[in-house]
Amino acid sequence: MRVDHVSYAAESDGLVPTAKRLASALGIEPCDGGIHPRFGTRNVILPLEEGRFLEVVEVLDHPASDKAPFGQAVRARSEAGGGWMAWVVAVDDMTEPEQRLGREAVPGNRHRPDGVELTWRQLGVKGLMADPQLPFYIQWITKDVHPSLLGSSGGVALSGFQIAGDPNRVREWLGLPLRENYWEPGIDFSFVAPHGTPGLLSVSFRTTQGDVTL
Repeated sequence: MRVDHVSYAAESDGLVPTAKRLASALGIEPCDGGIHPRFGTRNVILPLEEGRFLEVVEVLDHPASDKAPFGQAVRARSEAGGGWMAWVVAVDDMTEPEQRLGREAVPGNRHRPDGVELTWRQLGVKGLMADPQLPFYIQWITKDVHPSLLGSSGGVALSGFQIAGDPNRVREWLGLPLRENYWEPGIDFSFVAPHGTPGLLSVSFRTTQGDVTL
């Protein structure tokens, strides 16, 4: 299990302007990621170091976005003004989290503008919608075209999360031991007591120009 990516819902002016603002702050060139036909969404990718990426995502006027939990989550976050929506952990096998959470992963796919199709399975978006501090799971099927490989990272790496919530609740969701410092090396996890809805408050990055927190 490892942190795979973070998702940022488009703000009121739409996907491309939102992605350009984030990309400018980090010094990364954004890449058109394409459309998720099963979810009724589309994204722009900001590739990062260490096999990770930042996804800026927008809901489409498409029936799938009303039915798929991911589309519903993106719509709700954008309608609330946009911003950080989720952090996502990758696993090589969904069997253990499926059994522990008592639900099955769903298939996902995305068609890039260059014709390449990415496929994966994901689990836990409904859990995220109910409790936004929680990550969801992804298992990549097409690992050779992982989004982190789409463009240049510009030397930018994900370095930390600030989460409004309870670390023990997150550990329980991930099946981790309930001890204070059991997190992924190289990423700083900071939890604060939520004043209102729990969720991902900010994400920090190491860049060639210094640390940046968005």
